[in-house]
Amino acid sequence: DNKFAVLWAALLGVPLPLCSCGVIPTAVGLKREGASKGAVASFLIATPQTGIDSILATFSLMGLGFAIVRPVAALITGVCGGLLVNRFVKEEEGDGFADASCEVESGNPIWRVLKYGYYDMIQDIGGRLVLGLLVAALIQVAVPDSFFLRFGSQPLLQMLVILVIAIPMYICSTGSIPVAAALIMKGLSPGAALVMLMAGPAVNMASILVVRKALGGRFTWIYLLTIVVFAIGFGF
Repeated sequence: DNKFAVLWAALLGVPLPLCSCGVIPTAVGLKREGASKGAVASFLIATPQTGIDSILATFSLMGLGFAIVRPVAALITGVCGGLLVNRFVKEEEGDGFADASCEVESGNPIWRVLKYGYYDMIQDIGGRLVLGLLVAALIQVAVPDSFFLRFGSQPLLQMLVILVIAIPMYICSTGSIPVAAALIMKGLSPGAALVMLMAGPAVNMASILVVRKALGGRFTWIYLLTIVVFAIGFGF
């Protein structure tokens, strides 16, 4: 059943430590194995927003509330986005996955798991986390303390400003945490920080272009609007 496939895809994606670009080859694999476009959309939306690593880092840097809301928001957003795609996008529409390239590793599966867990993932997350800390330090020094307070009575405006900044840029779910924490210290509302934690890792210009080529314009619009609308909703 397509509805259960959408749910399972989101449940599979939430704990995986994949970024918005790294998730695309995995989605290609799911599609080639016969997954519906709704399930692929659910996986693409839910997976980059969070992961076991980012949940633990969120708890450490931002507290239990964010650590609970973040995976729940990713799950609900992914499921709803997948259901919308099932409803409004035909399976054969704009399907460019046949032309998509996806390098598949071969070799001993146990070795591949250990290599990914102890080398690839640490290498991937470590650099981006350091970059996030550097950006957070830059924000602490360069952004005036009152910068976001001028939007204090307009939380929606804060969220829209954050969306304009977060959607084009590339930032992973773990690297976004120190940036969000630094922005809160500069007066950003927790709701707008959550918008950045959802929208920043979930999408960037590279993933938009690849998704549009592979799955079509209608799929891409639903994918983007679901992330934006649900990020603002959970932000409030």
